[in-house]
Amino acid sequence: MDKLLEILSQNSDFTNEELASMLNEPEDYIAAQIKEYHSRGIIKGYHATINWEKVSDADVTAIIELKVTPKPESGFDEMAKRVMEYSEVKSVYLMAGSYDFAIFVEGSTIQEVSAFVSKKLSALDGVISTATHFMLKCYKEHGVPLVDFGEDTDKRSLIL
Repeated sequence: MDKLLEILSQNSDFTNEELASMLNEPEDYIAAQIKEYHSRGIIKGYHATINWEKVSDADVTAIIELKVTPKPESGFDEMAKRVMEYSEVKSVYLMAGSYDFAIFVEGSTIQEVSAFVSKKLSALDGVISTATHFMLKCYKEHGVPLVDFGEDTDKRSLIL
């Protein structure tokens, strides 16, 4: 794997100067590489990893398993394109296994996500079934631990 891309995928806050130092490359070379990655569509954007449990008005997130009938001429691409158009949908993955797509959906409440699945997603032509899994807690995201378990979280004394 390209070391520059690996570093950027873990932390996109590094400056070109810091990246150059880490990779032992000239700063102008790093800037040119990043520019090329953007122009080739390799780097599509940057994001911050947020611990949403610390935010009082955070959205509800659900993973939807979607089983569909692929179209003979376009396979799964047509369904992926239709699903991606919904603003509630944050990520879409084609899967191998017992279902075809894993869809990450966000909404203000469980009821809002449920209504989206039952009224919009399930109603799409070609959808065979859905299964909704609401995320209760995120321990690690994009390689970043969000929970600090500390050295020893059990403060009880051992009685012999």
